[in-house]
Amino acid sequence: MRRFNEITAELDPPFAVVDLEAFDHNAADLARRAAGRPIRVATKSVRCRELLSRALRTPGFSGLMCYSLAEALWLHREGLSDDILVAYPTVDRGALRQLAADPAAAAAIALVVDSPEHLDVIDAAVGTDRPDVRLCLEVDASWRPLPGLHVGTRRSPVHTPAQARRAAETIARRRGFRLVGLMAYEGQIAGIGDAPAGRPLRAAAVRWLQRRSAAELVERRAAVVREVRAVAPLEFVNGGGTGSLERTAAEPAVTELAAGSGLIGPSLFDSYRSFQPRPAVQFALPVVHRPARRVATLFSGGYIASGPPGADRVPVPFRPRGLRLTATEGAGEVQTPVVGAAADRMRLGDRVWFRHAKAGELAERFTHYHLIDGDRLTAVPTYRGEGQSFG
Repeated sequence: MRRFNEITAELDPPFAVVDLEAFDHNAADLARRAAGRPIRVATKSVRCRELLSRALRTPGFSGLMCYSLAEALWLHREGLSDDILVAYPTVDRGALRQLAADPAAAAAIALVVDSPEHLDVIDAAVGTDRPDVRLCLEVDASWRPLPGLHVGTRRSPVHTPAQARRAAETIARRRGFRLVGLMAYEGQIAGIGDAPAGRPLRAAAVRWLQRRSAAELVERRAAVVREVRAVAPLEFVNGGGTGSLERTAAEPAVTELAAGSGLIGPSLFDSYRSFQPRPAVQFALPVVHRPARRVATLFSGGYIASGPPGADRVPVPFRPRGLRLTATEGAGEVQTPVVGAAADRMRLGDRVWFRHAKAGELAERFTHYHLIDGDRLTAVPTYRGEGQSFG
């Protein structure tokens, strides 16, 4: 980190940096793993327009997967893409009215739905005298090996090929809607590392589960696509995530993939066997106390990731090597103690560099990312730095 410290010497921490060499390496590696399938960029894992544009300029990437309709409308207005999928259903009436009032946006943006109630929400917000709303049917990709056992994310109620066909037929009968896509996200495969450090029994269990789940899903997803295509001429079938690109790319029924976290390389993605993203985004905290030997206390740092509370959700001290958080304080709102032999060499004002557990959430903490490109340093705004926050 000596080079990073030198390049950022004039900056006062806390601040966050993006190593563009690592970012570009990760993008190229994702494209390699996708084996020719186009990758739709998952915006929630990036939340910075400059980085989204950079990813889209990389061969193998095409289109955006947004997490909010308001976000999709903003990115479309800013000219980032005219191929946008909003991957979570929306009940944002104001954003729906904006979509219906903008024919170019309506032609570029597809909304995820999984029930007639979603169609009712759209009709109630904007009426039926409007451009067709482009829709993507979400199918539950979880594994259900036994009655009552659900392994995966809790998303769509549409699970079977028959349910998918009925949902597609419902959409086809409704005025003002056009079914253009299908999506199934296998979170139990793409979002769970199969090589957790120091936990061999868990690793074996995860690998077994993922093999069985993937084998079931490849057949069910193909059957779902056949049933839905019998009703509507789909433009795309989206699947996968950073952790499952190779598996999903091998499915003939899937036409495109999605990924975002692999661009950033957060600490939660250290526990995968099949790929090793480089840490592209890091943040620096300053030493403000030296309360005892082998202890340095830093300002701020309580950037805890979403998900089930646990040790894997806290930021990880990255440089200098040999530092760790304390069990009693962890990463705090206004101070974060770190302990280890390296702390004895630290003086007030020195930096400790961290990695966040998740990819995009750090952008909610900083108004700017500082891009490191060789020896050049350039500040670019995050969503928050542009006055945008989408939940």
